[in-house]
Parts: sequence; structure tokens; C-alpha cells
Amino acid sequence: MDRTPSTEPVERIPERGLPREELLGRLEAMRSGDADWKGGRVFSLVYTAGDEHLETLKRASELYFSENGLNPMAFQSLRRMESDVVRMATELLHGPPTTVGTLTSGGTESILLAVKTARDRARRKRPWIRRPEIVLPETAHVAFDKAAHYFGLKIRFAPLKSDWRVDVDAYRKLINRNTVLLVASAPQYPHGVIDPISEIAAIARKKRLPFHVDACVGGFILPWLEQLGHPLPLWDFRVAGVTSISADLHKYGFAAKGASVLLHVDMEHMKDQFFISTDWSGGVYAGPSVTGTRPGGPIAAAWATMMALGKEGYLHHARRTLDAAKRLHAGLAAIDGLEVMGPPDATIVTWRTVDPQLSTFAVADVLKTRGWHIDRQHRPDSVHLTVMSHHQEVVDDYLRDVREAVAHVRAHPELKGSGEAAMYGVMAKVPVRGMVKKAVLQVMQQMYSPGGAAPDLSGGGGGALDEAVAKYAPRALELLDKVEGWRTKVGLAPRGRR
Repeated sequence: MDRTPSTEPVERIPERGLPREELLGRLEAMRSGDADWKGGRVFSLVYTAGDEHLETLKRASELYFSENGLNPMAFQSLRRMESDVVRMATELLHGPPTTVGTLTSGGTESILLAVKTARDRARRKRPWIRRPEIVLPETAHVAFDKAAHYFGLKIRFAPLKSDWRVDVDAYRKLINRNTVLLVASAPQYPHGVIDPISEIAAIARKKRLPFHVDACVGGFILPWLEQLGHPLPLWDFRVAGVTSISADLHKYGFAAKGASVLLHVDMEHMKDQFFISTDWSGGVYAGPSVTGTRPGGPIAAAWATMMALGKEGYLHHARRTLDAAKRLHAGLAAIDGLEVMGPPDATIVTWRTVDPQLSTFAVADVLKTRGWHIDRQHRPDSVHLTVMSHHQEVVDDYLRDVREAVAHVRAHPELKGSGEAAMYGVMAKVPVRGMVKKAVLQVMQQMYSPGGAAPDLSGGGGGALDEAVAKYAPRALELLDKVEGWRTKVGLAPRGRR
């Protein structure tokens, strides 16, 4: 009798509950095809400080598995832990004694709250604004787009300079009487560079506008890099004019997901974050965050991670991470036909091909066949690596595979028009964004329809989009490359985020 755990989709609740061991066996079987983050083959999504630390987080989370931070009077220990985390984060980010904040479910919620708070602050102080606006770099996290979409704000995107930092002069010109929030990143995710925080903060002070620094990636790694002597510009609350900072504990803070912290320079800036209702028949309702129920496990694990690692532990992992990032940066830069994008401000390394005979996405396809999880980016086409402590052990393997992948693609230029390279290549270059949005909507509908599954982007999924890409991609890519070349020749700027 076959004892292999089933991985087939489930369409109805079973008549009888599964035995514990069978249930756990199914879970193990289902995760067998997931990305190998423990083996260092994933450069995003999961941050780890080792198996022992992971077990500590599991135990801390288990102790508060059923507790709910919705009511801090019922579970005062959770409120105490949240307060402790906020104070420890305040010290790390050099906040003044007036600094206040809250834990959230992740960077997206922190950003949503930062935008919502600025909007409501403007409603209170400048009620004549009918359509509030925020100004941010083109590379700011897409969660700001989501926040603007949800809360009815308009975004003005500032272009970048050649070093991938935002152009401050262009940024300044986008500010007007409807602006309610200024934003910059430390670092920005696509290329890992820190925006000119001090310069934008000076503008914020002059205009008397709130200024949010998105340090979701950098908040729990940059301070330790600075202590290790890594040269960094000032970016945190030491810069006068910074009024709020978001920093993710479940990234380089090595907490369990999901945990982020949103800090405000004082309660005057935070009070518009709260939601309070006194009219509901269920009683008075007040909440500091987007969620109602606030799972106790992530709060306990956030507190536990900081207490377990301590400054010594964080410095240890920062040192390993920095070493791995520097080796990757130098090794990739030495490969003929590649370029590392942006100065090494943090521990993000992004590279692209600059040899016309090479395709970034085709090289990425070859790397995927060798077991690497690839984070593709566009505008321009590139591959992103968020480097972590455990990647120190796979640097040489990665560099070897990249060198061999580059050589393979150089010898087989036809790979540009096949597989995922064709799919991502066309999507990255199609000039009419509505076409891309429609195609992505089709993919989302496919995944979330009854019986839906993850789409096959290799060109063999059988859908109309797959068939069109497989049939027309080589010619389309050739034409789109010519269009981009023409735009560059006549001096038109690359299409940015709008």
C-alpha cells in the first residue's frame, strides 16, 4: 500500500479529521517543492539567524499562539512586549525621548499607516486640500502605490540620477500646496542605495511637511553596519526633519513573520494613526493599526529575537552579511559583460548584463536551472540579491554559476527569445502598460479561480498569453529593443514609474 502523503488539492472538509501524523506528513510533502531558503539558494523572502534561533522563535511564538493583542487590557504582557520593542528600536534608530510607535504585521502595513497618518494629519491641519499628494522616488516600495490606491492620494514620482539615488532638484519641484508627505528610502529595495535623506529632510523642514524614511529593509542592518565601520550617510532620527521611520523586524531583525515597527518622532505626529469609533453597538472601538485581531505569536517572537540575539548577535550576523555582500559585489563586477548597479551602501547587490549579446533574463533562466531562486527586476532589466548572513557560505557557488551561465548565454543567443526570458523580457519592454496590467490580471485570475494553480511562465502553460509569447517573443523583443535604442539616441529619458 502506497504510504506517500497526498499533495492533491482539497475541495471539501473531510468527514473525519486526519490523524496528526498523516496531517503533518501532508504538510511536509506539500512544502517539498518550495524554494530552498535554508540552503542559501534564495536571496529574499526569508531571513534567518540559524536553526537554534529559529527554534527560539518557534517556542516564543507558541507560548502566545492563541493570545490576541487586539485588547491590551486582556493581554497586558503583549502590550508590554510591544512597548519594549518600540523602545529598543528607538534607541537603535537614535530617536529622541519623545519617540512613539507600534508593531505592525509587516512593512506594507507600516507604510499604509504612515501614508494614512499623513493624510489624516493634513485633513486636521489643512482641510482645504481636496486631493492630497505624496512625493517619492521612482524606486520607493510599491506599498506606497498600494497605500495611495487604498486611501485616495496622488503620487508624484521623482526620477533618479545615474547613481540610482533620487534627484533632489527634481524631487523639490514636485512639491506643491497639495503635498501631505515626503518619502525616501534607506535603502531602496531595487538597487540597495540610500536616498539623500539629509537633503530631503531640509526640504521637509522648510516646507513644514512630514518626512517618512522607509527603512523596512535597512532598519535592522544599517545601524550595525555603521558600528562595524562601514561608511554610511546619516539617515535615521539623527537627521532633523525625519518624522517617521518604518523598519521590518522580520527582515534583518530575524523575527518571525510578520513583524515591523513604525516609529514617529512624537505623539503629535502619531495621533492621526489611531482609529477610534464610539458609535458601534458593540461598544467603543479603538485600534493603533490596520488589523483588528493582532496575533500574539509574532509580537512575542519580535521581543524574543531582540533579547536572544542582543547587540553581539546582531553584529555577528551583520559582519557575515557585509562580507558576503562585498564578495558578491566584487565578484560580479569582475565578470565580463556584467555591471553591478549602484554603490554598495547596504547589503543588497543588483546586477545586469551590459553586453548587447547577453540577456539578463536569459542568464537568470540558466541560474534557475541550477537551483537558484531568481528575483527579476525591470526598468532596467536586472537581478536582485538581498544578501544575508548564511549567504556567506554560498558566495563562491553563486559566482561560479553566474560565470558559467553568462558563458552559456553568450554561446546561445537564441535563449533570449525562449522560456521565462522571453516572458519577462516582453513584459519589461512593452511600452503600453495597460497591456502588461491586463496580462498580469489574467495570471492573477488564473491563480485565484476555483482549482487555480501557480502559472507556468516557461511558455508551455498552454494559455493564450503563453502561446503568444512563444510565437512572437523573438520578433517582439527585437522591435522593442530598436524602440528603446531610438529613444536613447534622440535623448528621451527611459520610461519611469508613473
